[in-house]
Amino acid sequence: MNDFDFFIGSWNVVNRRRTSMFDGTDDWETFPATSVGRQVFDGGANCDEIVFPTQGWSGFTLRLFDTERREWSLYWASSRSGLLYPPVVGRFTDGRGDFYGDDTWQGRPIRVRFTWSDITAETARWEQLFSADGGETWESNWIMDFSRSA
Repeated sequence: MNDFDFFIGSWNVVNRRRTSMFDGTDDWETFPATSVGRQVFDGGANCDEIVFPTQGWSGFTLRLFDTERREWSLYWASSRSGLLYPPVVGRFTDGRGDFYGDDTWQGRPIRVRFTWSDITAETARWEQLFSADGGETWESNWIMDFSRSA
């Protein structure tokens, strides 16, 4: 239930985001962010707000732990759209978290995967991947490298 305890506090973030998807290109943009995470329900939930100052918007993630199924549901919202996106669901195994869900990309259905890895007291990595073929192949489209803020 306390898998995300590492994420509580303030972080500096280096973002790498692919500029287009599913077209064979490999162009990325890099931009900064800051994030603050806090615990809710004694570790059974947590949330964070991430601010992208050069992009002019922010995001919010709510993570809820299902005590019966022993898995997390992660919900994302963006100030750009004002929408709460469908959750990705999963768990941590051997220090790595993998979370899967369904969504759409430019009107077509896709599978989504969030991966949390390289977790230490001072660093963490989040990666978002999309699959247009039901999870047979995955294309990374956003990587966030977190470092603990002073």
